[in-house]
Amino acid sequence: MSPTNLEKSPQPSLEGPRLENAGSFLIAGLRRHYTEDRISNIPAQWQQFVGYLGRIPTRVGRSTYGVCLNPINGAAGIDYLSGVEVSCSTGLPDDLGVVTIPAQPYAVFVHRGHVLQLRDSLDAIWQKRLPESGYQVGFASAESPAFWERYTDGFDSRTASGEVELWIPIKS
Repeated sequence: MSPTNLEKSPQPSLEGPRLENAGSFLIAGLRRHYTEDRISNIPAQWQQFVGYLGRIPTRVGRSTYGVCLNPINGAAGIDYLSGVEVSCSTGLPDDLGVVTIPAQPYAVFVHRGHVLQLRDSLDAIWQKRLPESGYQVGFASAESPAFWERYTDGFDSRTASGEVELWIPIKS
């Protein structure tokens, strides 16, 4: 099939923001560091994490989470954790890390589309949607996530498409 005959992926849709006040909770999972030129390796991290799903004894609920820490600043890069909510860190496999999601208000956007289009939605949030909303980004602490993704039952992991909530910490 020639490239001109390939179907283009439909553009993702982006809804929001809505305001949510989240309580504090723990996410356990695989944590990796990425520079801008390697960020495309995050899907492989998710594939590796799937093997841990049955081995997390304190898992809470069915959602999975992607947590972005230390946002890209020049060549420094980001830390990204693919994980699940847990009630405590007891009994976790040794190679899993734990991140605390702080209790605070969040601007929540809903991305509908393929995960490869998340970058487009995040660009739209940071450059247009968030500034127009009147909300200001606000972190509970220097160790707080820059944002986190929540993959619910509206997401199909086989096709890597569907609904993903993007939670941005804001000032109250």
